[in-house]
Amino acid sequence: MLSIETIRGEPEQVRQALAARNADPEAVERALAIDARRRAAQTRADALKAERNRLGPEIGRRKKAGEDAGELLAQAAALAAQIKEAEAAQAAAERELEQLLLELPNLPLPEVPRGPDASANQVVRTWGSPPRFEFEPLPAHLLAERLGLIDMERGARLAGSGWPLYLGEGALLERALLQWFLDTHTREHGYTEVLAPFAANVETMTGTGQLPKFEGDVYRLRDDPLYLIPTSEVTLTNLYRGEILDGARLPLRLTGYSPCFRREAGAHGQQTRGILRVHQFNKVELVNITAAEDSARAHEEMTAAASVLLERLGLHYRVVLLSSGDMGFAAAKTYDLEVWAPASGRWLECSSISNCTDFQARRMKLRYRDAEGRVQLCHTLNGSGLATPRVYVAALESWQQQDGSIRIPECLRPYLGGRERIGPAPAGG
Repeated sequence: MLSIETIRGEPEQVRQALAARNADPEAVERALAIDARRRAAQTRADALKAERNRLGPEIGRRKKAGEDAGELLAQAAALAAQIKEAEAAQAAAERELEQLLLELPNLPLPEVPRGPDASANQVVRTWGSPPRFEFEPLPAHLLAERLGLIDMERGARLAGSGWPLYLGEGALLERALLQWFLDTHTREHGYTEVLAPFAANVETMTGTGQLPKFEGDVYRLRDDPLYLIPTSEVTLTNLYRGEILDGARLPLRLTGYSPCFRREAGAHGQQTRGILRVHQFNKVELVNITAAEDSARAHEEMTAAASVLLERLGLHYRVVLLSSGDMGFAAAKTYDLEVWAPASGRWLECSSISNCTDFQARRMKLRYRDAEGRVQLCHTLNGSGLATPRVYVAALESWQQQDGSIRIPECLRPYLGGRERIGPAPAGG
């Protein structure tokens, strides 16, 4: 959530930043008008209280002296009614202002390229090269179908379109990826694993920015005020909501697996085939909670931690710095990791790693006490480490062999019972 102090102190800069985020810059004027009304009501309430307090001793003196205090008591009663009215106006303005601020996106950091959409994104670096084949490679949805790894038709029978069903070695490969992701982050990158609930309440969803703006994108339970989480960023980042942490404990590095539930399954057309755009998918999330001065470095470290997974899997990928118009709502700066799917011939985003600065922390009142004893807002960062669907697609397409099998990289073999391949055995093998 944006600070009203920032809007009040730098209105033109905020206007420009909101325009760069494809948000309404006129929200600045609305916020300032509401804030002025709130402050005026507060000033009036304070003045009325001071007047009432001034009458108090004189009322007490007259009563003690047996004098008539009726006129002063009537004035005090009138003041009390006016104070109540002013406080109600102040509270109403505060609610209106908070609602407006909850709808505004985070402001981009200075180094973020300005642009309306993905056309302004910048490729930061590329790793590896596209695999070469001596045969015509198949797209992932055909490979999965032929090898019996994923059955979208039976998944649709169970829950509807966009709910995948993994079978046999397909389910084993999915589980192996997730377990290996978690083990790498906890054993090598210093993350603490958290297995959090897969549902969240209104306060939790509001804290990370899913509510109120994006309620239409998430699944709400019918009989309880709970939502199925769209990502475990929601629960991991909210783990310390409302607390004041010891600054010496920072940074906190958290990782966790969860299924992710999203109502919007994406655009129609080719991307709806297979598991690229689905209502439920699996993901290992990375969350960092840091001091303000450490968040830029943490952002680079998180990007490196996610990148190393793709490198060990031998998958060609690139790191993309998103433009101001292409970032997520809570982000101030985002790197996307895009993996190359060689048979499909396109880049697939498999991780968005974002520095949210103090935007989420302000919403969830997540603070820390620094070495001088001052209470400061934390900075929060999140990113996929990794989400499996597009890694799975790129992996099937990149690892496929001429005989139709899928060759497993060495890093995953211990998680697959030592298997070197999935599917048909190599000729003569």
